[in-house]
Amino acid sequence: MRFFNFFTQELAVDLGTANTLIIQNDKVVVDEPSIVAINRNTNEVIAVGQKAMQMHEKTHDNIKTIRPLKDGVIADFQAAEALIQGLINMIGEKRRFFTHLKMVICIPSGITEVEKRAVFDSADHVDSKETYLIHEPMAAALGIGLDVEEPIGNMVIDIGGGTTEIAVIALSGIVTDQSIRIAGDEFTNDVIDYMKRKHNILIGERTAEQIKINVGAAIPDIVDPPPKFAVNGRDLLTGIPKQVFTTHIEVAEAIDKSISKIEEAVLKALEDTPPELSSDIFRTGIYLTGGGALLRGLDKRMAAKTKLKVHIADDPLRAVVRGTGLALKNSARYTFLMDRKSI
Repeated sequence: MRFFNFFTQELAVDLGTANTLIIQNDKVVVDEPSIVAINRNTNEVIAVGQKAMQMHEKTHDNIKTIRPLKDGVIADFQAAEALIQGLINMIGEKRRFFTHLKMVICIPSGITEVEKRAVFDSADHVDSKETYLIHEPMAAALGIGLDVEEPIGNMVIDIGGGTTEIAVIALSGIVTDQSIRIAGDEFTNDVIDYMKRKHNILIGERTAEQIKINVGAAIPDIVDPPPKFAVNGRDLLTGIPKQVFTTHIEVAEAIDKSISKIEEAVLKALEDTPPELSSDIFRTGIYLTGGGALLRGLDKRMAAKTKLKVHIADDPLRAVVRGTGLALKNSARYTFLMDRKSI
């Protein structure tokens, strides 16, 4: 048995629309943007992850950058394969000494069988001999320390890059769920559109992301508001570079409609929840994970809408990958939580 384990490499993968994280031996060994840079002439992969992100929206005709995942699922199969392979290679030279690759990959709860097959196929192409899939809300629940096997209802909301996953979990299963394709990417587009309308300035995705990080907020009235943030872009009237300043109040206005849609999905999930589990959720509250949980004031806004306690997970960005790592480490115990393919 020791001989077999020596030749086994086990990886837990949070294959996200915006970022991909990989855990090995209980440590996050890869945390990179989900993007690939490719030479248009040769189709050769030039860079993956952070190096590719530095090229994004700055390329010439010979280079293109691709985000292989859209709305939480694989949109470009070949680019996704290149991304996964490139990120695994980042782990180091140890990879070549192993002959058996075992992976647990988390997926949105609303994924179709065709989309699920694409994830399995991508894992096959990077030579995974044993592949498991786990739904993101379940992984998030494990990652924040909830006992998913107990007969107690817990509601988890994971706001990622491509999707928002809302699930009520009890007795090792998802009782009711809502998966909507409104999340970080939609917030980014909202900010870009707002800057056009309000300031007549055109900005790119990377700048919009920096706006969200520095002055992002879900409500205008927050404690300890951040200072104004300088935004550089192209003036839509003159065509020359321009700088304006934006605030958390403007960001809250920009993304208000998208957050309202998430709130509607949360209310729908609560409406579909059996009454005994509703009683549990009243006591335990709602747990927020994912990058969207970092929006200032989102917990207050959600609490006001639902009249429930809202908890933001510790290190919400890594909650899903931590849970995926736990599922990998205890795969014998949690087999009922995962879909499996092995060869």
